[in-house]
Amino acid sequence: MTLVGTGALLRAAEDGRYGVGAFNAVLLEQLEAVLAGAARADAAVVVQVSENAVAYRGALRPLAAAAAAAVAATGTPASLHLDHATRPELVREAVESGFTSVMYDGARLPWAENVERTRALTGWCHERGVWVEAELGEVGGKDGAHAPGVRTDPEEAARFVERTGVDALAVAVGSSHAMTERRAELDLALVARLREAVPVPLVLHGSSGVPDDTLAAAVAAGMRKINLSTHLNVVFTGAVRDVLAREPALVDPRRYLAPARAAMADEVARVLGVLGAAGGASAL
Repeated sequence: MTLVGTGALLRAAEDGRYGVGAFNAVLLEQLEAVLAGAARADAAVVVQVSENAVAYRGALRPLAAAAAAAVAATGTPASLHLDHATRPELVREAVESGFTSVMYDGARLPWAENVERTRALTGWCHERGVWVEAELGEVGGKDGAHAPGVRTDPEEAARFVERTGVDALAVAVGSSHAMTERRAELDLALVARLREAVPVPLVLHGSSGVPDDTLAAAVAAGMRKINLSTHLNVVFTGAVRDVLAREPALVDPRRYLAPARAAMADEVARVLGVLGAAGGASAL
């Protein structure tokens, strides 16, 4: 199957009132795990590559090519999304490399500059048929404008979407990036207010720190795109540690990466069930 548009996945999720899992991948094995888990759950999925992952790999285009090839080899509906891009030139390169959606993160910029830059990039992306996510303020965990206790104002969020024309908005409702323990408490009443005020899908960043029951409740309250990275890294790395602890002399990376890939695929499938997305692929 070829890559599909992120917008199409979110429209189906809105109709079905479920959450779309958006999972980050740095390694090829992680990309394979995301697609395998989605196939097992019969769910559509967003494959995400972050600006930090591009910096680690040293180039964006090989990542795009690998993702497109991996998706083409499966029957799983999947889109390819650039996550947390702060550099406009990286957004443009991603669009030219076949990404079906991008997140431009101008959250650390002053309001007026964030609006103007986001508006200009959104217009450029829309001319090329690419869906755009943005962030107003900053979700916690990145030492920026939003500490975990700060919340997105619904009226301000609505103005931001109107002035920029973005297709989805990441909002601060209590989650925080890079949490390795699942103990975040979300403001579900605020999620519902944001859903009423904002005319585009809401995105939950920092979902790794959110317990299963709260994730399900956030989806029920109106969250539609659920970003998950650190939690899957914990599962992946834990499997590697288990293998190496049992076999400390092991040097063949296939022997420890294969179990890590399998463990991550299992968790992707399980989380998609929590989000209510299982079985949704057949509707696309």
